[in-house]
Amino acid sequence: MKKVVINNCYGGYGLSPKAVKAYIDRKGIDADAYDPYSLDGGISRDDPVLVQIVEEMGQDASGPHSVLKIVQIPDDIDWMVCEYDGAEWVAEKHRTWS
Repeated sequence: MKKVVINNCYGGYGLSPKAVKAYIDRKGIDADAYDPYSLDGGISRDDPVLVQIVEEMGQDASGPHSVLKIVQIPDDIDWMVCEYDGAEWVAEKHRTWS
């Protein structure tokens, strides 16, 4: 099973400054070269380091408008994160036309 981090409340996905620092430290990213406003969105939600940080920190990993949660999905699923007003869920990718 694959673990994916999502936001489980209205408001929007985000990491706390403490979680961002932990991610930067563990990934070896140059803290002076990163953009704090784009880092949250640039991390794959199934990144093992991100998942580990959320597991270890619990709600301390959540940003000011988020409640992070880890969901498990089968390994062979082509997935994506969907949202409504910031509340998220994981969905299997499929084709859509409108």
